[in-house]
Amino acid sequence: MAEFGGWDMPIQYEGILAEHEHTRTKTGLFDICHMGEFELTGPTAVADLEKLLTMKVSTLAIGQCRYGFMLNEQGGVIDDLTCYRLGEQRYMLVVNAATLDGDSAWIQKHLSPETGFTDLSDGMAKLDVQGPQSRAELETVFGKKLPDLGYFKAEIFQTLETTMRVSRTGYTGDWGYELYFPATEAVRIWRALLANPNIKPIGLGARDTLRLEMGYSLYGHELSLDRTPVATSRGLFIRKEGGFIGEEAVQRDLANPQEFLVALEFNSKRAARSHDKVFPSFAKASAGNQGEDIGIVTSGSVSPSLGKAVALAFVKAEHAAVGTVLDVEIRGKLFSATVVDLPFYKNGTARG
Repeated sequence: MAEFGGWDMPIQYEGILAEHEHTRTKTGLFDICHMGEFELTGPTAVADLEKLLTMKVSTLAIGQCRYGFMLNEQGGVIDDLTCYRLGEQRYMLVVNAATLDGDSAWIQKHLSPETGFTDLSDGMAKLDVQGPQSRAELETVFGKKLPDLGYFKAEIFQTLETTMRVSRTGYTGDWGYELYFPATEAVRIWRALLANPNIKPIGLGARDTLRLEMGYSLYGHELSLDRTPVATSRGLFIRKEGGFIGEEAVQRDLANPQEFLVALEFNSKRAARSHDKVFPSFAKASAGNQGEDIGIVTSGSVSPSLGKAVALAFVKAEHAAVGTVLDVEIRGKLFSATVVDLPFYKNGTARG
């Protein structure tokens, strides 16, 4: 167990490698109750959200959700989040635990008087069920068919004597669901799901290796107040017509990108860590004489699925082309890595 965003969270139950493999091949259960949920309502909610968020909100259908960023005036990322449209004038934002209080204050500061704001976080549980067998195993527990949801679609569902919102979303790259329901029911539903022996609990350790294999960003690593989201997203999740807070800085970086987030694949299991330096490749055997660094690692680990080390790193734009060989300084020595396309793991089943 470890502290995470003010919560006591499980790093592992059985072991990171076993939990990673179980999610990739069967079904894993993640306790994500630490994340926050806000509801925005009223006739001005959509306009306020389009001012606050980088993605298009006005075209969301009821039951649909989208991922995007919330920026400050300088274009720094306050949070990355998901926006659900719940009804004609009802929206729900799902935010990170570590940024929840700051998110709440920032959002309320920029709302119109006619927009209602409710923090649902304390009263809402969130459990994620992920993996290629997740639908079949959930239907076994529920004793009924799940709705045929498209990717990034959600629907109200009655099961296990409660009402939950079932969302076809996740953070692993494999088929899965995110379940939202009253926090008072969390322990009972958690136990009901684990009564199925094919569903196993998964900790933060495997959650991180699963998301890294897909190249998904983690707030505080790939995303922060220090940068606009342009280097990370390369323009994805940012609407072209603008109109959001931080747009000027985003447009500057889109027009003249200085750096990009790249995927690095190693030929060994020597894993880089956050803040390790990246250099142009000179095939040097040791650090100290490789010249000026051109980037920094944001996330790194051994990929259980690939059997080799992988990393995400910001590097100067001229070194970001796929196929470029770079050197990463890991604990005082240089290790060669190649810029590759994302995702690292190519067999994800998320989209069906």
